[in-house]
Amino acid sequence: METVVLLHGIWMKPMVMQPLALRLRQAGYDTRCFSYPSRKKTPAQNASLLKEYTRGIAGERLHFVAHSLGGIVLMHFFARFTEPHQGRVVMLGSPVCGSANAEKFQHLPLSHWTLGNSIEQGLLGDVPAWQGRRELGMIAGSRSVGVGNLLGRSAQTNDGAVFLAETQLPGLTDHVTMPVSHTGMLMSARVARQVIHFLKNGYFSFDM
Repeated sequence: METVVLLHGIWMKPMVMQPLALRLRQAGYDTRCFSYPSRKKTPAQNASLLKEYTRGIAGERLHFVAHSLGGIVLMHFFARFTEPHQGRVVMLGSPVCGSANAEKFQHLPLSHWTLGNSIEQGLLGDVPAWQGRRELGMIAGSRSVGVGNLLGRSAQTNDGAVFLAETQLPGLTDHVTMPVSHTGMLMSARVARQVIHFLKNGYFSFDM
């Protein structure tokens, strides 16, 4: 049995990852949905919580699938800790190069509540470099529907919250753009098939 740990994004709870987790279980994977305080702690602190969470997971292969801020938590996780398991990593709409919308949110009233500590070496950039010890795939969305539009529309390709350019991390094994929104990608059967294809093969399929 191969295990997949799923990480949600900011403002979210593990339940948002359940549709994708169900499709992964149907494909034969054991799944765990990691819960972390996305605003109360920094991405680095949440990486430490993730390390403790994974200590009790048995087996040789342990994969990670992270949405949005969850991908930044993984960047800290792999930069700081040695993970003994083998496996692959898929990020979904993670602004690993910094988020322009988070920068805009920071200048709004109550930004300390909306973003909290997620901005420290996180949504505003200064994220640890990818170490390249695992194959890493990134799925970006191109359907511009989401909270980002409340801050002003843009001609640049985006998923309604994260711009395509913000997902193009140096060292990626593979990158694919799909016609889904930032939250919609978690419900998409096509996205799930791409995730499963990468976990099995180390690259995305261009037939989906």
